Amino acid sequence: MVGTVLVGLIVIILFLVIVVGVYIFTTQRKLVNLDELCKNAMSQIAVQLNSRWDAVLALAKMAAQYSKHESETIINTINARRQAQVTTAEQVNQQQGELSQIMGRLMAIGEAYPELKANELFINAQNGVNQYEENVRMSRMVYNDTATKMNRMVRQWPSSFVASMLNFREKEYLTVDEAKKSNYPDLNEAFGN
Repeated sequence: MVGTVLVGLIVIILFLVIVVGVYIFTTQRKLVNLDELCKNAMSQIAVQLNSRWDAVLALAKMAAQYSKHESETIINTINARRQAQVTTAEQVNQQQGELSQIMGRLMAIGEAYPELKANELFINAQNGVNQYEENVRMSRMVYNDTATKMNRMVRQWPSSFVASMLNFREKEYLTVDEAKKSNYPDLNEAFGN
């Protein structure tokens, strides 16, 4: 009788150990998958930001024909930003702010020289900037959606135990400072599109 109870207890304990082990295994795989998706989304943002800086550089080079001193400063700034690594939400937000400042300066040059604003190459480069801006916006949405899924797994019980045990942390969201956003240039309005 005692032997049967002992065997039953061992079977129950083994069953629970297997269930917990399977849960930890599957939760770890989900966390790794979400972590990699977050890294991939951040990498996509970095690619789009670099492409956007290239398009802004083209605008600045065209503006250089009209305002050499201001354009040289802008081009130097753009070249420095293109080299910057973007791996965190804070760095993405910082680049967004820097881009808005440069675009504001380019808008001022465009306003001062209407013939530049009407130049077909300038208009095409501006359209490229707008397209890359849309690509960055979409990439930011993908990153934030993936970060939300990751953060839920990291914070919800019981997956939070596995996440903390395996050193997974919440991901930082990409945000836009509303005060700065109100100062962002409207490229369509600025360049007459």
